[in-house]
Amino acid sequence: MPINLPNILTLSRIVAIPLVILTFYLPVPYGPWIGCALFTIAGVTDWLDGRLARAWQQQSEWGRFLDPIADKLLVATILFMLAALMRISPVTIFPALVILAREILVSGLREHLATLNVPVPVSRLAKWKTFLQMVAIGVLLVGDSGPPGLPVRLLGELLLWVAAALTLLTGYDYLRAGMTHIGGEPAIKVAKPRGLP
Repeated sequence: MPINLPNILTLSRIVAIPLVILTFYLPVPYGPWIGCALFTIAGVTDWLDGRLARAWQQQSEWGRFLDPIADKLLVATILFMLAALMRISPVTIFPALVILAREILVSGLREHLATLNVPVPVSRLAKWKTFLQMVAIGVLLVGDSGPPGLPVRLLGELLLWVAAALTLLTGYDYLRAGMTHIGGEPAIKVAKPRGLP
């Protein structure tokens, strides 16, 4: 793996996962606020690593491989922890599941289309979805430890519902675009050994 700042920033998001998990078990209100701070820093690295890689021409296959994995691991782990420790209401588990299911769908679609040499660019709406999703999770990490009188947890849950709605919309757009290539043949075929059918 090329050792450069963009790849280090990507790896830092994976390193942040156990640290954020640890904050779930720290005393209130310190744990929730520290968790939110760590998650916010991780979210900034998500924006920064791609920008730096393009600006410094340090894009690599490792970076393209690790970046979406780091994002999905971080988001999936924290949504799971929020649900498992009942830091979100039972009904809010639904948008969390929608977000996770969409990530699995799009990942599978990207993997298939990559074998066909078909790029799947990130749409502007998908970027807004990611932004709202990260803000919602950060707010939910603070939750009931927020300033008195402010419905922080409710705000985070509402934002997660909005992110889930955008998730469905962008997921449908990706699927519709990808369906035109489903069933296509890979651009490069592996030759069969002689003598085999």
